[in-house]
Amino acid sequence: MSVTIEDVRRVARLARLSFTDEEEKVLVNELATILEYMEQLSEVSLVGEMDSPEPEEPQPALRPDETELPISREDALKNAPVTSGEYFEVPKVIQ
Repeated sequence: MSVTIEDVRRVARLARLSFTDEEEKVLVNELATILEYMEQLSEVSLVGEMDSPEPEEPQPALRPDETELPISREDALKNAPVTSGEYFEVPKVIQ
């Protein structure tokens, strides 16, 4: 398929683009190349390819739930910088 400068101007007008005369000449060749590639793609036969089932969605790798004993209060509190009895002590943030 041959592309003319008028084709380039029509596409540019539809896309609301403006090109110089030199850019239009370059675009004629580039559009012709793109259309040649598209013609090659249209010649590819997909018979048999479409008969295969859709690829399956990958399933997330889930690990089984395992129950564990909770951490003791003493073990949790021994890592805290400041405690008050059996509670964590934190700085006041609201005044």
